[in-house]
Amino acid sequence: MLSRIAESLFWIGRYVERADGTARILDVHLERLNHLPMEEQRSVAQELLAVMGARAQSDDFGLPELLNALAYDKQSATSIAGSLGAARENARRARETVSSGLWESLNTTYYGLNQHRKDVVGTYRFCNWVLERTAMVSGLADTTVSHDESWQFLVLGRSLERADMTARMLSTRDVLSAGMSWVNMLRCAGAYESFLRTRRAAFGDQHAAEFLLLDRLFPRSIVYALRDADECLAKLDPSAQRVGFINDARRIVGQARTFLEFHRTDDLMSELPEHMERVQKAVSQASDAISRKYFNQADELAWVGEVS
Repeated sequence: MLSRIAESLFWIGRYVERADGTARILDVHLERLNHLPMEEQRSVAQELLAVMGARAQSDDFGLPELLNALAYDKQSATSIAGSLGAARENARRARETVSSGLWESLNTTYYGLNQHRKDVVGTYRFCNWVLERTAMVSGLADTTVSHDESWQFLVLGRSLERADMTARMLSTRDVLSAGMSWVNMLRCAGAYESFLRTRRAAFGDQHAAEFLLLDRLFPRSIVYALRDADECLAKLDPSAQRVGFINDARRIVGQARTFLEFHRTDDLMSELPEHMERVQKAVSQASDAISRKYFNQADELAWVGEVS
């Protein structure tokens, strides 16, 4: 497979999942943010933006600016619109590989980005629309793209981004002064019903955190996403050697996953920020290692160039 095609598929997976994860995070925080006093609203908006990997440009950064930065700014890799635009551009570059259904779904989604009000109510509806569209894109990718190397790169990008976005979602819990209810956090990840069926009477912060971090059967848990990424890397570069791994990305992902799975603690909540930082760092390092191994021009590409 050409490296440029592999790179485009990898970033389609990442950008679509980034849009989905950002929509979930924004959706769950929107109502609470809207009811805060103005000064506190500004402070929380800046903290939430920082968790998402961006910085406020001024001290006057508040809720309207946050909505633009995370939802509507097409020039930003952090925003929903920017991510979906970049996914469409990468699909255009790999048009000979992606299915017609996948391309048409991304294209239709891109042209639907401007058909929404940009106030709080409009953004709430926008987030729900994005969740529906990204679910459709993922479903079409799984059912209309041959599960060969092209699909492996797409799923690899999606899995790494999902681990990162779930970690960011958990990191936003304490951004608001009152803290985020774990019920809302589970609903944000689409995990509430699965959690209840799994844990039944055992309900609390610790159990909910364990579920979103460590559950091996729930697709949005961090361990599940890292395991998917590890399996994709193994299929892309099967190794017959008896000692160690030459593939740096697989080593990084495997270390992050096994650390979470085998690390035992009596107070997961106090260690949660440390775990989330470790996961985000591992995803970044793994992405860099994948770029070095598979994508020839990875070090030369700026994000803006991907959507030009």
